[in-house]
Parts: sequence; structure tokens; C-alpha cells
Amino acid sequence: MKTYIARDKEVQDSKRWYIVDAEGLVLGRMASKIAHLLRGKHKPIYSPHQDTGDFIVVINAEKIKLTGKKMEQKSYFRHSGYIGGVTTTPVALMLQRHPERVIENAVKRMLPKNTLGREMFKKLKVYAGSEHPHQAQQPQALDLSK
Repeated sequence: MKTYIARDKEVQDSKRWYIVDAEGLVLGRMASKIAHLLRGKHKPIYSPHQDTGDFIVVINAEKIKLTGKKMEQKSYFRHSGYIGGVTTTPVALMLQRHPERVIENAVKRMLPKNTLGREMFKKLKVYAGSEHPHQAQQPQALDLSK
């Protein structure tokens, strides 16, 4: 048996645009399904060293759900590199100020931590409201609640 490696033309022809409505979806479950689609693992031409994934547009990012007590207890940690430069932001505050960053952080941390993962992450577009500028790409509706 020989290992199948997709050619560049096959990969480019297989890229699609999907739109996901995040209203009422649980953050972690939605993020893992989106990361799966961004990597292209749902396709028969998948190979771990190629970017075979699709483009994903997420709308209504401010209407996601968190299970348990995560709304009160979960926080995001940053460090500036300077002494005393620690900043922690609660998820409730992040959802008020920048709701798209909550989904972006969750998905980004589920992708590979290398150049290929950064290329995959560029195909994720997240918007807080129901409006998005990607109508020209004719994205297909994708239901992740199943």
C-alpha cells in the first residue's frame, strides 16, 4: 500500500465555505467541531502535513453557552513579559467586550502549534452579530448542534 498524498489542485478544489450560527451552542463542543473542520479531518484527502480544511464563518458569537460555573470561574491569563505583568480576564468580561475572542481562543488552542496551525487558523472568521462580509463566497449553513 502506498500513502496517498493530495495534490495542490485537489486541495484547492475541495475547499468550501461554511457558516455556523453559535447561538445556544456550548463553547467547547462547538470549538472542537470547528477545529476538526479547519484541519480537514472530515475529508478523504486529509493528510496531517497539508492544509486540507475548509473556511468557517461563525456568527452570533456573543450568544454562546458555557456549562457549569465557567461563567464565574473561568479566566484568561496573559503575561506581558515584565515583572508584575500578569493580566487575568474573566470570561464574562471577555464576552461583553470581545465575544469573538472567546471562540477564537478556544479553537486556536485545539489546532497544531506550528506554521500549519497558524495557516489553518486564518480560515476562521468570527463575528459577534449576525452580519458578516462573506456573502460573495456563498457559505453553506452548517448545523453543529447535532
